[in-house]
Amino acid sequence: MFKEYADHDATALAELIARGEVSADEVLEAALARAAAVNPRLAAICVPMEAIARERARQPLQGPFAGVPFLVKDIAQDHAGVPSSGGSRALRRWVPAQHAEIVRRFLDAGLVIFGKTATPEFGLKAETSPQLWGPTRNPWDLRRTPGGSSGGAAAAVAAGIVPMAGASDGGGSIRIPAAYCGLFGLRPSRGRVPTGPLRGELWEGAVSELAISRSVRDSARLLDAIAGADVGAPFAIAAPVRPYAEEIRRDPGRLRIGYDVASPIGAPVHPEYVRAVQRAAEQLAPLGHTVEEARPEVDGQALARSFVSMYFGQVAASIAQARELTGARAREFELETRILGLLGRSLSAGDYVEEQARWNDYARALGRFHQRYDLYLTPSCAQPPNLIGELDTPPLKRAAAEVVLLLRAGRLLRMSGMVDTLIHDSLQRVPFTQLSNVTGTPSMSLPLHWASLDGDTAELPFGVQFVARPGDEASLFRLAAQLEQTDAWQVRRPAL
Repeated sequence: MFKEYADHDATALAELIARGEVSADEVLEAALARAAAVNPRLAAICVPMEAIARERARQPLQGPFAGVPFLVKDIAQDHAGVPSSGGSRALRRWVPAQHAEIVRRFLDAGLVIFGKTATPEFGLKAETSPQLWGPTRNPWDLRRTPGGSSGGAAAAVAAGIVPMAGASDGGGSIRIPAAYCGLFGLRPSRGRVPTGPLRGELWEGAVSELAISRSVRDSARLLDAIAGADVGAPFAIAAPVRPYAEEIRRDPGRLRIGYDVASPIGAPVHPEYVRAVQRAAEQLAPLGHTVEEARPEVDGQALARSFVSMYFGQVAASIAQARELTGARAREFELETRILGLLGRSLSAGDYVEEQARWNDYARALGRFHQRYDLYLTPSCAQPPNLIGELDTPPLKRAAAEVVLLLRAGRLLRMSGMVDTLIHDSLQRVPFTQLSNVTGTPSMSLPLHWASLDGDTAELPFGVQFVARPGDEASLFRLAAQLEQTDAWQVRRPAL
């Protein structure tokens, strides 16, 4: 058994395999052993692929990560012949006939995929507790969520099952779990990574895919391997000036960074997340960067309404598509998903288009901000990871929701003002990430602060977010690598 497995990032593992110091078989068995030891407590891996992985590890592999164990997310990252549930009971038996383009590129990079990670139903929540699989737990505190929707990926990486895992981000789903689990998570620019062949864009372009990792260099090298438009993509973003693996070795220069700690929707921000940004500013100044308080001229409430209008419509479409694929009954979808779908069906085409047209306003405002500042710094989240079950819908509200569904009163629900309440309830813990999704800009979460809560002796990570100009992943990678050298978050491991 390769006992030093968990000490290496994916880049180091690939180098060991390439030099013949350890075989891909041995590395895979170490990953499987680690999964067997901790996954029963975490529920991070929901679909095992051991037989497929063992057969692949015995083959001659090429690519920058040849032989490195890997996990993909159980939504959109389809592997041919393997169930792809999207965290939904309605899709638990659906098996795609072809690889998603991103999975094909993961395989071309030499990765050995041995399972799929849990996600909330349709990736809709900032926690990972689907009724299909049950709650995924945070390795830093098993009472808490690892976040969502890439919660299974983050839990698996934090627990040492894999050094990085496939993830996607439509409203913060890479950055939120990275923040909650003490990891690095970068969301690429819109169009940087393909979403084909089944979709030209996901969530009107709000979704980008990459991974959650322990090291900056792993995410940089992986993005180098999978970036670029696929055949028939709706558009192609300009290629980077140089590989991101080279960018992380370059000095970021003197960056102008504007920071803000106020919630864009007026919700409370936990003091430790405020301290996380303050501590980041204290680290940045001695490195030569200019850091000052500033924020884009964006109406946070309006942006939230525009975002959730898309969200409602996409849920309605996802339900319809799932029913068409599998013949699923309405009761096979979770109650909250059905309510969101009802709200989506109550939107007129004109309402939907009008709200999405406002995305341009937010992109222009952020563009004006970036004329003055290279990066925008905020907390990654507003609150620490919630306890498992803390956000469950109370029985009385569930009963009321069932009545609303029975009456099909979606338009009445929207007219009642309940949508604003829903926006506040669903985004108050995670209000900072949606700006990047709506504007298509690259962003990242870094684990730069740690603190204990409520008298606990164990510390939890508190991530900070940086947002860059469209297409400027290079600045993020350079700064992340610089901070990684000064902070050394990789040495921190949960005491599982």
